[in-house]
Amino acid sequence: MFLKFIRTCFALFLFTLCAAAAHAAGRLPNVVILATGGTIAGTGATSTTTVGYTAAKVGVDDLIKAVPELKQVAHVTGEQVFQIASENMSNEHWLTLAKRVNTLLARPDVDGVVITHGTDTIEETAYFLDLVVKSRKPVVVVGAMRPSTAISADGPINLYNAVLVAGSQEAVGKGVLVVMNDQINAARDVSKTNTTTTDTFKATELGLLGYVVGNQPHFYRASTRKHTVDTEFDVSNLTSLPQVDIAYTYANVGPTAVNALVAAGAKGLIHAGVGDGSLPIKVRPALSAAREKGVIIVRASRVGQGIVARNGEANDDQLDFVVADTLNPQKARILLMLALTKTNDTKEIQRMFYTY
Repeated sequence: MFLKFIRTCFALFLFTLCAAAAHAAGRLPNVVILATGGTIAGTGATSTTTVGYTAAKVGVDDLIKAVPELKQVAHVTGEQVFQIASENMSNEHWLTLAKRVNTLLARPDVDGVVITHGTDTIEETAYFLDLVVKSRKPVVVVGAMRPSTAISADGPINLYNAVLVAGSQEAVGKGVLVVMNDQINAARDVSKTNTTTTDTFKATELGLLGYVVGNQPHFYRASTRKHTVDTEFDVSNLTSLPQVDIAYTYANVGPTAVNALVAAGAKGLIHAGVGDGSLPIKVRPALSAAREKGVIIVRASRVGQGIVARNGEANDDQLDFVVADTLNPQKARILLMLALTKTNDTKEIQRMFYTY
């Protein structure tokens, strides 16, 4: 283990040294754009169509051609990995994407990767990659809120900024990033907060990492949670992920959703509770019964901000439940899926939620 650690440190030192030398010599970085579809590749009926457009129509080569300024900041190549609207993103898509990213970043001639993506699930894909990418090289996920045919399409400038960040030394070791609206956010913290506006992506609770201004990324903070090369997750040999589902809570909720998800084969269940992850009286017995059957239960909150306190609104020790910390339900689902590839021990899984 010690020898492996020394080798990893030496490899990182060489990468940093080579990157610094290349920067000093004025060499443009090599950035690969992996296209998956989404609004950034969408088209509308008219130049004023900003809703009701068709996503995932424009190919990666045309996306690159639409921003000739990219040539000034990086040597860019593109690959069309998928061509889908991001509400259709699946576990299988994530595994394929992660493996391709890791393959590319292992190459010495690739300095960073940009992933174009639909905004509906961009925060989920970014967080999944943040947990499974095995490189300190920059990975930037980017999208757009307006289709490519709109008068004020935000895709081109977002793509330009994403490539700029992905090719920068400043982004090395920062984890997977989401770059949109001139802002740099951490994959773990950022969420879509508005259905249509271009400033939708925010880390409202913990704050953004920085800005892109004057053709330069400016970082002001970094995440303290472990990510990328420092995680214990490895998807290189995985062909599927455990089934984890989300049960949403509301006034007068009953056990129907919980029971149905367990019957459908859920290995883990995220309870998106009200407030501090409260357990309604009609739902608690169903969750307890599911846990007795071996299903891992994670208490999260639908609120969107704040810590779900362990042994706060429920006796988690007695129930043998896990709490999501500050992760929203959709991100808690991702971490639980990966956790279940390693263990079924709730204490170990709770440690992971406090680590990542």
